[in-house]
Amino acid sequence: MKTHARTLIVAFGLLAFGASVTSLYVHYQMLADPSYTSFCDISETVSCEAVMTSQYGSVYGIPVAVGGAIWSGLMLLLGLVGMQSPRNPPTPAPKSAAQRAPQSASPADDAGRVAGYIFLLATVGLAGVLYLGYASLFILRQMCPLCVAMYVAVIGLFVVSGAAASKLTAIPAKVGRDLRAIITSPLAATLAAVWVVASVSLVAFFPHEDTAESLAAAPDTASTEILGEVDVAQFEAWLDAQPRVDLGVPTNGASVVVVKFNDYQCPACRQAYLAYRGIEQKYDEQFPGQVAFVSLDYPLEAECNTGGIHSSACEAAVAVRLAREEDRAAEMADWLFANQESLTRDRVKEGLAEVAQVTDFDSRYEEMLEEVRVDAALGQKVEITGTPTFFINGIRIASTLRPAYFDAAIAHELEKASEPGPASQAQGQNQS
Repeated sequence: MKTHARTLIVAFGLLAFGASVTSLYVHYQMLADPSYTSFCDISETVSCEAVMTSQYGSVYGIPVAVGGAIWSGLMLLLGLVGMQSPRNPPTPAPKSAAQRAPQSASPADDAGRVAGYIFLLATVGLAGVLYLGYASLFILRQMCPLCVAMYVAVIGLFVVSGAAASKLTAIPAKVGRDLRAIITSPLAATLAAVWVVASVSLVAFFPHEDTAESLAAAPDTASTEILGEVDVAQFEAWLDAQPRVDLGVPTNGASVVVVKFNDYQCPACRQAYLAYRGIEQKYDEQFPGQVAFVSLDYPLEAECNTGGIHSSACEAAVAVRLAREEDRAAEMADWLFANQESLTRDRVKEGLAEVAQVTDFDSRYEEMLEEVRVDAALGQKVEITGTPTFFINGIRIASTLRPAYFDAAIAHELEKASEPGPASQAQGQNQS
């Protein structure tokens, strides 16, 4: 193994770096685009989204993949540069007996010492992936393909570097010399500086998970984005050209009915919830009774729907229905979205008892689950392909609109309903 140690270390380093960078891309897309679906969301138990959005996917709001990218980048540099042999090593001149001692380190000694550094770093990495792997498989009961690739790479680096490393007890005495060698080498110093700057930039500028939490703590306000007249006209023309689906949802006298097919374990649903709640409050206060916001359950879980990746979504939907009987549905929804990353059946039961003082979850679960299945069946009938999906007076919005456009859609439908004539009459028939 020692003969091919550098090649194997570089190969495993590339695997780790590729898995980390791909994970960062997926994580970024989930934060930036609520409608994004990862290519590695394969089933209810094999899902990148489920693991990355869990409490184990980030540390203080920073995705774990950031640390993986920094760590694997260092492994690559050590393998590629630190373990390389000189292309044309100089032939040493004959020395006298007095000159033969002490001997300087050979390229093989240097490579073995660098392999020792890699082994020490791989030991830290191995401890991390063992913890995360245990959490993924035995706590979350989910498997992330990109995470598995990282686990393989870390274990490979640990084994190969351990076999190629020089005597570890001799490494501490050489650390100072090796650091001076990096500083005095233009190539090594440049690469080290690039790695440090890239690492700091990645931590500082990659979107943090606490962005969503800061929205949760912010006051409920409507969108501050102002659309131009041309943008509004084009958007309204698009709305008017869309077909309308009759969902059979009671209007209760409202002129505009906004229906959301929702999954409490869906990160995109949480983002939409945070982004739109100020708009809902605006219409409740300024146009009481004229705009109805209706949340229908569409859990992505096989127990109460056609299947999906969220193992506690049915339990969450049942909890909200039980809390509604105590007039605490809104508070329960708040709690579920705030604790989305840690939801399990037991955790949902704890939240229900805490928020609504409901303790008969288990005895009433099957009863309420049938009601959830009714909503899910309606979603299947109208061919819901993902959550959240909105219907504004029957107009399907298959992804999350920017808040300003969501507000504009409601305002447009409200204005049309207030205008007498064929358009408002046709709209009323669609909502009857």
